[in-house]
Amino acid sequence: MPQPLPTPLQQDLHALLPASQARYPGSRRAALQLMLGAGYAAAAAPVLAQQAIHTSAEGLVVGEVQIDAQGFRLPAYRAAPAGRKNLPVVLVIQEIFGVHDYIADTCRRLAHAGYLAIAPELFARQGDPMDYGELARLMSELVAKVPDPQVLADLDATCRWAAAHGGDAERLAITGFCWGGRITWLYAAQGPVKAGVAWYGRLVGPASAMTPRQPIDLAGQLKAPVLGLYGGQDSGIPLDSVEQMKTALAQGSPAARASRIQVYPQAPHAFHADYRPSYRQQPAEDGWQRMLAWFQQQGVA
Repeated sequence: MPQPLPTPLQQDLHALLPASQARYPGSRRAALQLMLGAGYAAAAAPVLAQQAIHTSAEGLVVGEVQIDAQGFRLPAYRAAPAGRKNLPVVLVIQEIFGVHDYIADTCRRLAHAGYLAIAPELFARQGDPMDYGELARLMSELVAKVPDPQVLADLDATCRWAAAHGGDAERLAITGFCWGGRITWLYAAQGPVKAGVAWYGRLVGPASAMTPRQPIDLAGQLKAPVLGLYGGQDSGIPLDSVEQMKTALAQGSPAARASRIQVYPQAPHAFHADYRPSYRQQPAEDGWQRMLAWFQQQGVA
């Protein structure tokens, strides 16, 4: 049986599950039967592959690379415009489902916009999200065992790899979704990035050995301004926590005070995830344009 989850991860689990699955996640077999796209994590079911955006790799260099992360060979997916150097870099931070087709496609979209986009497999030391057919088991047996310090160190290694493989070390940005949205806030408080865009990343929660600090604890210390994109109907991220974050940012560092949060009142959690029922086209497209404009405004583009 899955181990009990810490309360913040319970909230994430509830927000990610469709209402019909919120109490009964179902078996691995059922999840696999619901999975329509071969490149998506089974635990993300139901997958609506027919509505997912598929971005061409034409004109790009794409594929898996290996990053030396303190002696560990960290796999990552990267996409970049072919034949170009000194590119601005965007770290793309996965959801709990890992670096599957949706994250790879997001990298290709950014590459077509002129970036070297790279998504490291940040769960690789602990396991593979593709091995899990049940969301609750994925959360308890894998996600809950990934420590923040490890993740942040792996992002440092990813930045070094990008700088040595066609990226401009002076123009680094980060964006992440759900689990990766929270990591975006954390890395903006310590990493070398110039800007961040956090898509519905959790902001508050108790400290633990795996997650010693939350975004709200670091809001005042941000080194890079962050644009937060949130849904007003997100059952896992209450709007009062968004308001708490706004207050903390307003009292913080220059980068904190320059940060902004955009709330889409009718959007649920994961509204940018085009392969899932939670997708909402208008806020997803608006958020994407805001992200690109934010990177340009902060001197990354």
